[in-house]
Amino acid sequence: MTNVPASRETADSRSTGVSRSAFRRVLAGSTAGAVLEWYDFALYGILAATVLGPLFFPGGNGFAQLLLALATQGLGFVARPIGGIVFGHLGDRLGRKPMLVTTFLLLGLSTSAIGLLPTYSQVGIGATISLVVLRLIQGFALGGEFGAAVLMVSEYGSPKRRGFWSAWPQAGAPLGTVLATAVVGGVALVLPDSAFDQWGWRVGFLFAIPLLVIGFWIRRRIDESPVFQEAQARAAAKPVRERSSILETLAHPGPVLRGLGVRLGENVAFYVYTVFVVAYATKTFGYEKSDVLLAVAIGSLLQFAGMLAGGYWSDRVGRRVAMLVPALGLAVWAPVFFAIVQADALPLLYLGVGVGAALHGLLAGPEAAWIAELFPTRRRFAGASLVFQGSSIIAGAPAPLIAVWLAEKQGPTAVVLYLVGTIAVTVVALFLSAETRGTDLN
Repeated sequence: MTNVPASRETADSRSTGVSRSAFRRVLAGSTAGAVLEWYDFALYGILAATVLGPLFFPGGNGFAQLLLALATQGLGFVARPIGGIVFGHLGDRLGRKPMLVTTFLLLGLSTSAIGLLPTYSQVGIGATISLVVLRLIQGFALGGEFGAAVLMVSEYGSPKRRGFWSAWPQAGAPLGTVLATAVVGGVALVLPDSAFDQWGWRVGFLFAIPLLVIGFWIRRRIDESPVFQEAQARAAAKPVRERSSILETLAHPGPVLRGLGVRLGENVAFYVYTVFVVAYATKTFGYEKSDVLLAVAIGSLLQFAGMLAGGYWSDRVGRRVAMLVPALGLAVWAPVFFAIVQADALPLLYLGVGVGAALHGLLAGPEAAWIAELFPTRRRFAGASLVFQGSSIIAGAPAPLIAVWLAEKQGPTAVVLYLVGTIAVTVVALFLSAETRGTDLN
């Protein structure tokens, strides 16, 4: 996953004064954390659309239980900005590495614990409350985890190839989705439906344990960001009383607002093509769950390739062009996608999900480097966390819920308008942004 050409890696190491082995550990550790992060969210989204509603939310019809299960997924997002504020402040004061380790432990332990929860039929409302609490802990940890991962790679990597290297943690999202769908699909294939609904769903959450062990071992061996170390040395040589990096970032809101605008359509597109499509295709059109999960897995692989390609392309043509082209493509593809799903033909479903996921990947790939380049070192962690996690709560959290409700109450055209409208905000934000490629992070 993180094997890179020796010549290119050496060139990056020489340009930043970082050894090959140190850069490789940073890349592996940051990407591993992103994989676990999105493995959890994809796993919960898949299971929320299929089995978690009846297990933890009693009574009501199937549609109400689905909405409640997806709303609980949204609760994890509620805690993400809080985690972003806390870890963003600490990351700009204490360093990137401590946040990498702490957030990863919280994330892995809370994900594993969900696999051990009793259900509502066993302990009553306590099961529902416990699920909510664990989702909040996950969200809090995620608030700092992704920003730390992206910044470590951005601050270690060569400026000339920053877009490509920073796209690797970003690409943890589709890798985590592929892993989640593979685990759930594999367990569902082995077990009968009754066994899967009773206990088989737990396997996916418990699979986070080996991921936690491997990722923690890698992250413990990572050295602190050289850019942050230089900033600390300058601050020590000329001490100045500074207020919280969060407050300082909010006092200069322009970059944050532009970042939130770009992330709006990108976040909504991600959840439409990975989470919403599972519920929509299975509940509304009767597709087999395994078929839809395979479509999402194939789409996620294309999304992964798209992210790396988008990051690479942004190093050549600039961040804005590399994001504008796929954003416009997503707007054009939205009505085509829903027409394809309604055609009730499995190959067309694969095509619809695959193209949408690939376009999303091309848009999301350059984002990591672009967001890191928006902020100076003294408030980069705070700024990146506010953008990543702020967009998650205003766009990512409600996206599956809004899409399911619109499809149920208003029909697919309303979902198309929702998707296109949010992408339009992304396009406007990009037009209002300056080019950042080549920015000196020091």
